[in-house]
Amino acid sequence: MEMWFSEFHTPDVKHSIRVNRHLYSKQSDYQRIDIFETPEFGRVLTLDGNVMLTERDEFIYDEMITHVPMAVHPGIKDILVIGAGDGGVVRELTRYDRVERIDLVEMDPQVVEACRTYLPSNACRMDDRRVHIYFENALKFIRRCEESYDLIIVDSTDPFGPSEGLFTREFYGNCYNALRKDGIMVNQQGSPFYAEDANAMQRSHMRIVSTFPISKVYQAHIPTYAAGYWLFGFASKKYHPVDDLNSEAWNALNLHTRYYTTRLHVGAFWLPAFLEEMLQEVEGK
Repeated sequence: MEMWFSEFHTPDVKHSIRVNRHLYSKQSDYQRIDIFETPEFGRVLTLDGNVMLTERDEFIYDEMITHVPMAVHPGIKDILVIGAGDGGVVRELTRYDRVERIDLVEMDPQVVEACRTYLPSNACRMDDRRVHIYFENALKFIRRCEESYDLIIVDSTDPFGPSEGLFTREFYGNCYNALRKDGIMVNQQGSPFYAEDANAMQRSHMRIVSTFPISKVYQAHIPTYAAGYWLFGFASKKYHPVDDLNSEAWNALNLHTRYYTTRLHVGAFWLPAFLEEMLQEVEGK
């Protein structure tokens, strides 16, 4: 008998992946964690029935949320990562010699444990000497921080349930205070295609715009996420994501990537008309 995993993107749309084996399943104190082996996407991590990553396309998300700010800000040394317990963002950040400290705040230790065992290609750099893991509430953690970081990466789940607090005006204000005077915050902004997701994206963007002097949205194609179309937010106290991009310096690092390039970096900020209109609605333009 065939086994399939299905995720509802809306009440009327679902995405299904054929499963070879159910490798891991556990109800933690916070959420249901499952890892599946699939013929098309390799191993798939889901939380509460929602796809977080697949081995086949995780590189797109992790590269775009990491290398975009790293190619813009030349002095990033101290970094806070919120969520990302699978380790993919940490893996990409540790490729930079200039990075001195990566504080990873992950609510659920069971996510890290499961990924160390079943997704080692993601969790392979979690023991890097620069990485410090804190298993605690990110909202409480960041309130204690003031001008401590050059970059904050918010790799949260969607703005519903356990991660809802990571999309509030208070949280973005705390991120602003935790950044140094030229700091950058990057976060996942979801998909603008389906109505509920689009509304959540607009609310989040409106709150970020009211907090940071520079706030832009950029895009990537991620096949297993809703509509295959995903957004990221770039918020900064100083740097513009395109005008301050130093392509020569980043290319000189000779980092091998599978999705990100400095040419794509620029193009990712050129948004389709319908999305520009949605953002302008909440920006008051």
